[in-house]
Parts: sequence; structure tokens; C-alpha cells
Amino acid sequence: MRISSLLSRFGQYFLSIGMVASITVIFFTLRDGLDTTLIALLYLIPLGLITAFWGLAPGILSALLTFLAFNYFFIPPYYTLAVHRPTDVVILVVFLVVAVVISQLVGRMQFGLVAANAREREATQLYELSTALAGLHNEDAIAEILAKQVQEVSQGEAVELNILGTQPFIFRSPDVLRPTRTPELTVPIQAARGILGEILLWKSEPAVTSGERRLLQTFASQGALALERARLAQAESRARVLEESDHLKSILLSSVSHELRTPLSTIKAASSSLRSNEVSWDSPARPELIAAIDDEADHLNMLVGNLLDMSRIESGALKPKREWNILSEIVGSVLARMRHSTDEHKLEVDVPESLPFVPVDYVQMEQVFTNLVSNSLKYAPAKTVIHIRANLEGDAIRVQVRNQGPQVPSEHLERIFDKFYRITAADRVTGTGLGLSICKGIIEAHGGRIWAENLSDGLGFNFTLPLTWDGAPPPQLPVDMETE
Repeated sequence: MRISSLLSRFGQYFLSIGMVASITVIFFTLRDGLDTTLIALLYLIPLGLITAFWGLAPGILSALLTFLAFNYFFIPPYYTLAVHRPTDVVILVVFLVVAVVISQLVGRMQFGLVAANAREREATQLYELSTALAGLHNEDAIAEILAKQVQEVSQGEAVELNILGTQPFIFRSPDVLRPTRTPELTVPIQAARGILGEILLWKSEPAVTSGERRLLQTFASQGALALERARLAQAESRARVLEESDHLKSILLSSVSHELRTPLSTIKAASSSLRSNEVSWDSPARPELIAAIDDEADHLNMLVGNLLDMSRIESGALKPKREWNILSEIVGSVLARMRHSTDEHKLEVDVPESLPFVPVDYVQMEQVFTNLVSNSLKYAPAKTVIHIRANLEGDAIRVQVRNQGPQVPSEHLERIFDKFYRITAADRVTGTGLGLSICKGIIEAHGGRIWAENLSDGLGFNFTLPLTWDGAPPPQLPVDMETE
């Protein structure tokens, strides 16, 4: 590369000398018809062109050669450098001064143009880098863009970025083995809080120029700003998640403490009455106290089950243990266990025993029906109807649990399955606010879908359960069950 550059440089000088010689030959053939002053002026044109095209040094050399040729061929006595007339001396001196000044002016103009183009190119490259880095919050993406931009600008053999931090990493462009020699340029990625990393550049030919060094330092500053912005965004996101987590924990603690206190108080009061012998063995109040203890214990069990299920759902550990089950048996088991809590409502069940088997986790589906019925009991007025219906719909079973409680604004229908989210009667309804979100997690784990809809007389919860399991259809019902 250096040899070719030297040859190119010498070529510019040879071309300058050749151009001066050619112009001199032309003017020599016209010497008798041209005035000496005119020839001096015409010589200035090629001088300006030489300086403009090939630089200041060839222009100065051409000015000296033109001065000698003008004196030798066009100032009497010809073919000698001697000057006899004072006017010719003045002409030669003025010509030399003007030639040198024009060469310098044109050279400076050319140098200024090159510098302006270089600054424009640097500004464009900085703008492209800033645009590419804008909005990025991923350190890997920032390092990739920065390394590629550095390599594109420097035309280097290889570029390596060493990013420091809690999780340091290295990015190379191109993705090849690191050169064994020492890098030609090392630029630190310096931020206000310290060094975030460094840029290593391998470039043997041509050598790194001062302009490239300055530009790469600016690139490093832009990269430092992008990395700081990404880390601040990550810190803000972590802080927001922690704040939300603390908020949810506070809500959960408040809900759970209130929800636990009520059944524990009932159990404590009933057990204390039984233990104090204030209630005789044949008293009619005794079965009622035992039933209260049993119901509240079931309530506590459901609460703890909800908390455990929510924890499994969030950790991704909720895996249904599927078996072929009869849906009507699951519904019957749930309603039998909740018979005491449903006394103030009328239940209508339309779940035919002739429905196909469903591949579900029996315990988890009990939890779904328990939570949906409990939610209906909380929000629907007393003496109203809670309807449970199931029917075949294509290759799935659709289940609906509807109640005559208040409707939900349409914009909130999707969010009622979020944790702790309530719309209506939040001031008079107890609970942890996890029931519907647990239903959503269980149904989706079974490959189904759950949603809520406003009905003409209340609110309905719907969900679907696929009938196929690992590509296999449900088994056929026994013949005696079908005839029944």
C-alpha cells in the first residue's frame, strides 16, 4: 500500500512536469504572435489546474518550472536565463510571485474542500451511528452495531469490543478468531461513572490516521452513552418490577390476613363452645357448630390451595396430570362439597352424563369449578340462580357458569382474570383476588381458553376443553351408561 501511494505521488509530479512541458511547446510555437505579458497570464491557467487536481506541492514545482521556462524561451535573449531589460525582470518577478500565490490559494482551497468533505463524512457517519443506537436497550445489540460501524469506517482487519459490567462479554466483527498481534488502536469506552469497556482495532495497512482516531473516539463516546442509557433503562425496569412485586405482596398479605382471620375466628368460636361443655351432646346447636368448623376448614383449604396453585402457575410448574374423566362427576363432587355455602342460592346444573370423556386433571378441574362457583356466590345476590351448563362444541366441550350478579364494563372483561383485579362490590366481598387468575392458568395449561361475557341477566364465565389428548380421541362410554 505504501509503495503504491509513493508511485501515485511521483506520478502526480511527472504529470505536472509533462503538462508544463506541453503548454510550453504550444506557447513556443505561437511565440511570434503572442505578447510576453499574455503568455505570462496564460501560464497561470495550467498552474491553477495542476494545483487543483494534484495538490499544493506539484503546484509549487510547476510554478518554478514555469518561471524558468518563461524566462528561458520567452524573455530575450532567448535560450538563456539572463535578463537584460529591467521591465523583463519586473515581469519575471511578478510572474513568479503570482504563480506561487495562485498555487497556494488553490492548494488551500483544495485542502479546505477535502477537509470539509471529511467533516461532512464524519458527521454523516456519526448521525448514522446515533440513529442506529437510538432506542436500543440491549447491550448485545449496541455492541454489534458499534463494532460494525467501527469496522466499516476504519476498513480494519478486525474489531473487538470488550464490554465490562456485571455480565461482561466480548463481541467481534467479523466473527472470526482474534488476531495474534497487538491491536493497532485501543480506544476506551469512557462514561461519567467509569470505563464501560474498550474498542480494539487491528488495521495494518494503511495506518490509522489522526482523523480516524478522533472519529473512533467519538464513536466510543456515543457507545458509552448508549450503554449507560441501556443500563439505566434496565435498572429502572428492575426497580419497577420490584416495586410492583412489593405492591402485590402487600395486597396479598392484606387479603390473606383478612381472609384467614374470618374462618379462623369462626373455627375458634365453634371449637371453644364445644370444648366448654356449654353445648350438650344432644343439643341441636352441636351439629351446626361442627358443620361451621367443617365449612370454614374447607374454606381455609381452598385458600391455601389457591395460593399454592398461583405460585405453581407463575413458576411454570403447574403440569396437569391428565386422565380421562367424566365432567358431570367433577361438577357433582364440587357441588356436594359446597352444599352448605350454596344454601342461599338456587343451583341449576345441565351437564349431561352422555358427554364424552375429557382429558383433564381431576383435582385441578375441581379447583376451576370451585373458584367459578365461589366467585358467583360472592357477587350474585341471594336467592338468585347460578347455572352450570356444558355441551359439545366441535372437537371440544364448552362449559358456562353464569350468575345473576352485576355486569362488568366491556373494557374490563379481559382484566378480571388478572391477579387481585376487581371491578364490582370490592368493598363488601372478601377473598384474595386469585381465583379467576388460577382458573385461567389451569384452563390454558389444559390447552383450552377461558373468557367472561355480559349476559342479559348477569355475567357468564365460559371455558373450553379439548377432547383430544396426544392426538387420541376420547374413549367410548360403556354401553350400559349410554342406554341410561
